[in-house]
Amino acid sequence: MNEIPLVLSLSVTIVVVVAAITDFRWQRIPNKLTFPTMLLGIVVHGLWHGLEGIGFSLGGLGLGLFLLLGFYAMGGMAAGDVKLLGAVGSIVGPGNIFLVFLVTALLGGLYSLGMMVQAFGLWGMVQRLALIIKTVLLTGKLHLALESKERADVKLRYGLVIALGTLTVHFWQWIGIV
Repeated sequence: MNEIPLVLSLSVTIVVVVAAITDFRWQRIPNKLTFPTMLLGIVVHGLWHGLEGIGFSLGGLGLGLFLLLGFYAMGGMAAGDVKLLGAVGSIVGPGNIFLVFLVTALLGGLYSLGMMVQAFGLWGMVQRLALIIKTVLLTGKLHLALESKERADVKLRYGLVIALGTLTVHFWQWIGIV
């Protein structure tokens, strides 16, 4: 059941673009965007495919939340990012949300490295990556790895990255790659 109704295809595109804008401008992804999107995915899939559609949507929602929950628990991202991936999952389903997650993780890694190079230079990035790895291994906390001033200066907008990952997978589906 990978076929997504057109209304959901358009909706997920609008939602991730709005989320990227709000995250970029105000560093938040509002619940009034994510929760209605979750409900829309469940309702439309339910109307389209009955109980199987509801299960498909809930599976995507649950997996989307689960995939980012660990990063949230370690302090590596905000709750809005987790809820956004869950909302996207409610529309695209479990198989596609995993692909969105993988593409988003790759893009997020490149984005993070680029921001670190811009902020600290190449050698500074290497030093900070070593510090981050050491801190995560010793404490299990990501947000302790950078000094508070450095954290204030470097803000990752993960909603933007989730939007790019979602739109990339959406485009690949549209042209028939996946």
